[in-house]
This record gives sequence, C-alpha cells and structure tokens, in this order.
Amino acid sequence: MSSSSPQASAAQRLVLIDPAFGDVVQATPAPPHRRPTLVAHRFGALVESITYQMLAGRAAAAIHGRLVSLLDGEVSPARVAAAGVDRLRGAGLTRTKAVAMTELAHATLEGRVRPERHGRLSDEEIIAEVTQIPGIGPWTGHMYLLFALARPDVWPTGDYGVRAGWSRIHGLEEPIAPRQLAGAGVTFTGYRSTVAWYCWRSLESPGRAG
Repeated sequence: MSSSSPQASAAQRLVLIDPAFGDVVQATPAPPHRRPTLVAHRFGALVESITYQMLAGRAAAAIHGRLVSLLDGEVSPARVAAAGVDRLRGAGLTRTKAVAMTELAHATLEGRVRPERHGRLSDEEIIAEVTQIPGIGPWTGHMYLLFALARPDVWPTGDYGVRAGWSRIHGLEEPIAPRQLAGAGVTFTGYRSTVAWYCWRSLESPGRAG
C-alpha cells in the first residue's frame, strides 16, 4: 500500500494521535482499498451481515455458503422471499435470522428498504432504514457500511472484536464497554473504520499489540 493512500495516511494519523497503535500499525499492512458494492449485490451483502451476527467467522461462512446454495447462487429479495423462513432455516440459520431475512426481502420488494439509494444516504440514514427490520440491529448495519459501502468513518462499538482489540492494544484487563469505546473513538472521527480494522488485526498477533 502506497504511503500516500488514504488508508495509509489514516494509519499514520492514528499513531500520531494514539501511539499505542504503533506496533500493530507497523506490523500490519494498511487496510485494503475498498470500493462500494454494486447496487445489485447490496441486498446480498445485508443478508450476509445478518448471517454473521453473533457467530464465529468459520461457522458463519459455512452457513452462508449453504444459504447461497439453497438460493441457487442468487441472493435476491425475490429468491429469499420465495424460500420462506422454514427453508432458510434449513441452511442452519436461527429462526430470528431467517425471519429477519424474509422481512428484509419483503421490505426491499415493497420499497421500504432501498439499497439502490444507499450510496447517496448518510451513515445514520442507512442505519435507520435497515434497522427498522426486526432482527437487524446496529451491528449488522455497521458491517454493511464498512464492508459493502466502504464508508470511512464507521465505529462499531458493539463489535466484540473491536472492543477486545482496543483493550489489548491499550493493555486493559477486560474489554472496554461500548459506551466508553464510543467516547474514545471521537478523537478519530473521520477514519474510525481504519481504527476498527487495526483493532481486529491486533487480535491476530501473539502478545500485546501495543
């Protein structure tokens, strides 16, 4: 990653503001440059985020793979709505997640959720729109903003990995509370997605990261 890239520049600012991140930034490549997901794939990205709620990565990936197979490779509102809750559960989803996906599908078909306009909406507007669906909370919205829409200032304070990584970097014995993490993140407003990235990466290296 070029030192002039936005991600590398954000990493440099991060260390200047909080030197505790120095070790993990030095040991880890800058976050990859992401482009927003194509409109046609945004619904599928939301479904994937729902799948990953409260699950370890490997388990979630396996369930998501079965879900994609169940839908014949097309994760669209029409396919999800047609499958229904019981068939979706056959992929290994909980009832809550299967209901959330079918409700999201119906809301998208009815125009209450409109992924095609998300590129023009603020983070707050998108979170408000998607969390109107029962079973979709802020965490799912934050993952969608981060990974599908490539937003630069997402601060997922409810994510355990971000909390644990922040705490490890700063030598805390217990994971920081979401409310405290929200306050700590204010200093990094503008590039908190990069901060979250390094919090996750810090958990991958042995020993204290910072």
